[in-house]
Amino acid sequence: MLSLTEALDRLRAGTTPLVETETVSTFEALGRVLAVEVRSPLDVPPHDNTSMDGYALRVADVPAVGTVLPVGQRIAAGQVGAVLAAGTAARIFTGAPVPTGADAVVPQEQCEALDGGAVRVNAVPPAGQWIRRRGEDVCAGSNVLPRGSRLTPQALGLAASVGAAMLTVLRRPRVALFSTGDELVMPGETLPDRMPPGAIYNANRYTLRALLQAAGCEVSDLGIVPDRLDATREALRSAAAGHDLILTSGGVSVGEEDHLKPAAQAEGRLDLWQIAIKPGKPLAFGAVRRGDDGSGGEALLIGLPGNPVSSFVTFLLAVRPVLRALQGLPAEEPAGLMLRADFDWPKPDARREFLRARRNADGGLELFPNQSSGVLTSAVWAEGLIDNPPGQAIARGDAVRFVPFSAWMS
Repeated sequence: MLSLTEALDRLRAGTTPLVETETVSTFEALGRVLAVEVRSPLDVPPHDNTSMDGYALRVADVPAVGTVLPVGQRIAAGQVGAVLAAGTAARIFTGAPVPTGADAVVPQEQCEALDGGAVRVNAVPPAGQWIRRRGEDVCAGSNVLPRGSRLTPQALGLAASVGAAMLTVLRRPRVALFSTGDELVMPGETLPDRMPPGAIYNANRYTLRALLQAAGCEVSDLGIVPDRLDATREALRSAAAGHDLILTSGGVSVGEEDHLKPAAQAEGRLDLWQIAIKPGKPLAFGAVRRGDDGSGGEALLIGLPGNPVSSFVTFLLAVRPVLRALQGLPAEEPAGLMLRADFDWPKPDARREFLRARRNADGGLELFPNQSSGVLTSAVWAEGLIDNPPGQAIARGDAVRFVPFSAWMS
């Protein structure tokens, strides 16, 4: 069996990053990957401004607590005040430009407005107090978002702060998704009380589609493919056209009804791997030709196991890195936490295990009692996975590596 590290190295080596770009509104760019850096044409903020409601003044004009100054002007955000005359103060509001001549702002809570348009200053301010300097956040000409950045909500705000209304991004990965298995039926098409003997609902179709969408992909759902070689070959040919990746679930074992391997070998190439992880040992990886002669290039192919938890976990471990590689993003180990195990795991597997767990009120980890690869409730109950090394027993109180599901969704 391959180790997970060996499998990931092969997956990344077999993936060519996308190069096609498109220009989209900054409003619509969440989760996209920048193809062209964003440089700022201006300083942010573009002028010295106040971070507090209060009074702008000269420090030299407030020698002692209780100094009274006439208020010569009122400056709201978006307005530009006059030069501050010596011995006066300016009423000023958060975000407004600090008038020339002022070198501090005293918050209104430390001031007392007096009749006749004056203010008593009840604190002696240091120079620069509550003033945000021009260019404090961004300097004109600086690279604020480098090429290859995945755009988060805060990154979109930063782009907007330097005036970028449109962004050049890589196009989304195009993924074709289908399931194999004559036992599969769809919710809504077959009622629970009319399920044929041996039938199950196709849960993987929903889970994988949602995972792909969360990863920023354009998904073509090709449905359920019958357990026949000719049908599987036709599905692969159709899926290869116009897609970067074909993702399947089921049919990656070596039984007589598992047709993905011969179909993929006839339409392209395929390696069927055994990966030393639990759940999710079988994984298929290869490519399918576009066109009979392959002149249109090829689409990558990943075949996931059919058990629902195996399919879910293997997507996180193996498909996510391929999607990152397609988008030119660096290889990245999801961030984990070292937390206390509040359970015993005395009989570990020889493979690297990914155990469904969640944090309890005491800050430790609880383990879902049934770790079977067919128990999808465990993945809903859990907050993440314990990454347990091969053969490693766990005793209550041990520190274990816990990776929240959110770490795989970034």
